[in-house]
Amino acid sequence: MQEIPEQEMQIEVVDDASTDTDVEALVKQIGKGRVSYYRQAQNVGSLRNFETCINRARGKIVHLLHGDDKVRKGYYSAMEKLLHQYPEAGAAFCRYQPIDAEDKTLPGIKAPERDTPGLLNNWLLRISERQRIQYAAIAVRREVYEKLGAFYGLFYAEDWEMWVRIARHYPVAYTPEILAEYRKHTTSISGVKHQTGQYLVDIAQAIELIQTHLPPAKRKSQRKKARMYYAHYGIIMANRIWRATHNKEVVKTNLREALKLNQNIKIWYAAVKVHLKMLLNIG
Repeated sequence: MQEIPEQEMQIEVVDDASTDTDVEALVKQIGKGRVSYYRQAQNVGSLRNFETCINRARGKIVHLLHGDDKVRKGYYSAMEKLLHQYPEAGAAFCRYQPIDAEDKTLPGIKAPERDTPGLLNNWLLRISERQRIQYAAIAVRREVYEKLGAFYGLFYAEDWEMWVRIARHYPVAYTPEILAEYRKHTTSISGVKHQTGQYLVDIAQAIELIQTHLPPAKRKSQRKKARMYYAHYGIIMANRIWRATHNKEVVKTNLREALKLNQNIKIWYAAVKVHLKMLLNIG
């Protein structure tokens, strides 16, 4: 909680009707009265739960922190400083450190978007190419959510579309400091979204939504870049799934959805390599 007094920051757990543990008791135990608790009457799904978080927020800045992600000391003061220094900015974010289920650091820290704190240049086009932000890293002015609306009905990449939407209407501030921690779960590749390739379907839909936020002259090139990037990502995921599960049908599904995004020769070559591993039962 970083010792920020209650009159300066609201901290609330919004529980989407959890059944695996007594979340309210846990909040009372750990929060010791400093953290409030709200429970949905029934499970409403992540997007509606995020909307509830935004609607219940009383402050001028909103930070949606997933239950398994974290921020480091200094995160909130850094975001507050950026948004105070740049009142025209609709949001501010930092770099993040990937961690595993045991809080051990993982490789994958992104290169800085700029070397010093400040407003990002050409940000709309840069963020429209691919996802560059995690929820844990970004704080958004509440008035921005109120003006632009909540997250759209995607189940994967809904945050990417939102960050592009914000960049369309507002400058975005940034610090290269690593002040957030994003938890990667190794079991995620066995989830339904990866089993069915639905994450790639949602990404394809997000890419099309994102085009509406871009200048018409830039849409074709940005769409091509995004589809190329995520086709490559889909091949990488297919390879990881093969190594982890050797489930041929799931791997084929991922390859098929990846190739729907882009059929560049490099993508075909990477897909064939994964397919050969399946045929030869190696890797």
